[in-house]
Formats: sequence, C-alpha cells, structure tokens
Amino acid sequence: MIRFILGGARSGKSRHGEQLALLSPYPVSVVATAQIWDDEMRERITRHQQTRPANWQTLEVPHNLGDGIMKYSQENTCLLVDCLTLWVTNELLRYDIEKENDQLTAHWQQQKQQFLLALKQAPGDIILVSNEVGTGIVPMGAINRRFVDETGWLHQAIAEIADEVYWVVAGLPQRIK
Repeated sequence: MIRFILGGARSGKSRHGEQLALLSPYPVSVVATAQIWDDEMRERITRHQQTRPANWQTLEVPHNLGDGIMKYSQENTCLLVDCLTLWVTNELLRYDIEKENDQLTAHWQQQKQQFLLALKQAPGDIILVSNEVGTGIVPMGAINRRFVDETGWLHQAIAEIADEVYWVVAGLPQRIK
C-alpha cells in the first residue's frame, strides 16, 4: 500500500501521515530526509521527533532514497517518508546547475527512477509526505524553477502508482485518489 500526502507548509500533512501510520498494524519507521543546516532546521526536526511515538525508529536517508526504501521496507512494516521535497532539494544541490547541469540531470533521473522502482517493489506499506510547491508563481532563478519542475513531475509519477493520495489544507486531509 502506498499512500501519498501533499500539502503546503504547515498544512498538517506530516501530522496526517503520522495519524495514518498510527493506524498501521505494523511497526513504523520514519524515513527522515532532512539535514540539519542551521539551528532553525534543528528545531523543526526536534518538533517533529517529539510528536512521534517513542517506539518508532528514525532512519536518516537524505540521499539515495530509493536505496533506503529497498533496504528498510519489509513485509509487515510501515515506512513514513517525510519529506520528499527535502530529498529532492538534497539531490539537486549535489551539483552546480550553472556548471554541471548535464551531471545534475543524469544524477536526478537515476535517483528518480530508482525511487519509483523501489516504490513499486517495496513489500511493506509506505506513506509519503511532500510539499506541493506548484500552486504559486513560477520562481526566479534556474535552480528554483528546476526544483518546482522536478518536484511536480515526481509528484505526478507517484500519484499515478499510489493507492491513495491526500491533499491537506489547514489541517484537513482530503482524499483525492
């Protein structure tokens, strides 16, 4: 079972993912993609950790998410992946878009395909949380536009294979698939 949750910043999407995971009859592991870059991010991560049950394992997978899913997904397990947009950011920032665009494109396409294949092959339940970034204006800057484009295309591919898709607004989850 693949559940995909989209929403804006502070929409309640992570909370909804956690609520779905609480309903799972299986042991839950949180696949965390965030990296601590500054004190503010450390505080965000701490807040998220404090809302989760103590028996949930946290697995830090900021890169190569497809490999992480294949490694940790097993029969009768539930993975809560939070969040995909941080993972996309981590992968896109591995290269300088101005100087290494071809390498970035090849790297990202490999990462994306590995991830989508892992989702299709994973034996356990997976809950994916991601920020919907395509509802605003087209951003300035090549890397920002690339991020919005790649995230949007990734979301479409996930929604196609997901069993359930949710849109969360103001803490209210709406099932759209």
